[in-house]
Amino acid sequence: MNAIPQVTTPLLEVAGVRKTFARGEAGQLLVLDGVDLTVKEGEIVGLLGRSGSGKSTLLRIIAGLSRPTGGAVRFAGRPVDGAARGIAMVFQSFALFPWLTVYENVILGLEAQHLPREEIRRRADAAIELIGLAGFETAYPRELSGGMRQRVGVARALVVQPRILLMDEPFSALDVLTAETLRTDFLELWGEGRLGIGAAILVTHNIEEAVQMCDRICVFGSNPGRILGTVPVTLPRPRNRLDPQFREFVERVYVEMTARAAPATAVRFERFPGTGLGTVLPPVSSTVLAGLIEAVAGPPFLGRADLPEIARTLQLEIDDLFPAAELLQLLRFAEVEGGDIRLSEAGLAFAGADVEERQTLFEKHLLGYVPLAAHIRRVLEERASHRAPRSRFLDELEDYMAPEAAQQTLRAIVSLGRYAEAFLYDDEAGAFTLGG
Repeated sequence: MNAIPQVTTPLLEVAGVRKTFARGEAGQLLVLDGVDLTVKEGEIVGLLGRSGSGKSTLLRIIAGLSRPTGGAVRFAGRPVDGAARGIAMVFQSFALFPWLTVYENVILGLEAQHLPREEIRRRADAAIELIGLAGFETAYPRELSGGMRQRVGVARALVVQPRILLMDEPFSALDVLTAETLRTDFLELWGEGRLGIGAAILVTHNIEEAVQMCDRICVFGSNPGRILGTVPVTLPRPRNRLDPQFREFVERVYVEMTARAAPATAVRFERFPGTGLGTVLPPVSSTVLAGLIEAVAGPPFLGRADLPEIARTLQLEIDDLFPAAELLQLLRFAEVEGGDIRLSEAGLAFAGADVEERQTLFEKHLLGYVPLAAHIRRVLEERASHRAPRSRFLDELEDYMAPEAAQQTLRAIVSLGRYAEAFLYDDEAGAFTLGG
């Protein structure tokens, strides 16, 4: 008699999740679109992407703290339609009540469940000892280091015995050594099965952290947030960052993050946004752009660099490297794909030019390839006063993007325009003017 294969229901199912936020007269801001994700028992899944790509919003939807505009979330086979018992979250900020002791912060979730006092004490003592806080039960958050405060946050999440632990950039606010210690401790406890959780979801923008901790990495795109690809990490634990196989997985993630969608698709989704007045410009200074061009142009890269290598050379994380690379691509000074950045002929010319030649070349590319810059320049040229208020362009941008993104984009164009001397900006008057 043939054995009947067992069908294992995923612990978590996210199907077609979409999330919009109202933005006044400008309509709805689409933050997440078509997100599909399953999580099985026994795995740590990473959500990797740049800040602002909607990863944290997705975590809040999974936890039942926010409702999706479309799609559905199922936990343990049941719809999530409110704060889900069995799911706990560790936040980026320590999120502790400063007037409560370590013990009092840890038991908050248990008190909300109206458990017997003896059970609350037993669970809290076990969680505090497990996470390395024994002896600090009566201490207040102000008396603890950042790493210890984050341990309190982890203990508070574990004490409710969740089946899924959600971690929203839990190590990003810590110094490098403290973050590494916490990651190592967490992975040791996970490997020994002492955390008592079925699965974990880690939001991060640190590629090496994702490779070190996760069994599977979901690469997030932006505007709107969606999962663009998945990289399974098959390395055994513990994982050594210096191991060549570890470096290979880091490279694979960079490749996935810089790959373009197939041109045959109806809508061209790219890791880097295309052109248009509605393009959100990243806040990157001209100094950083010039420095990245010079680094890629010089030895040992000579015009083409592996992104992980250039990131290590310049000590940049993806929230620093990718916006600069994105802007160089938009300006046609470089191409970014397949995990590499390659300077164009214009980029190489910029690297070899003197200060005045660089400014002239930058102005040409800024006005030629960034529609907002060309639009501002055209408006200024058409006006007899060669002057236009900042609000005139801010209102236009808010027709395309959220107010925060519009503010960021305008700040970016002011910086780029000044460097190129394409136009001037009077901060006190809040007005753009044409250069002399």
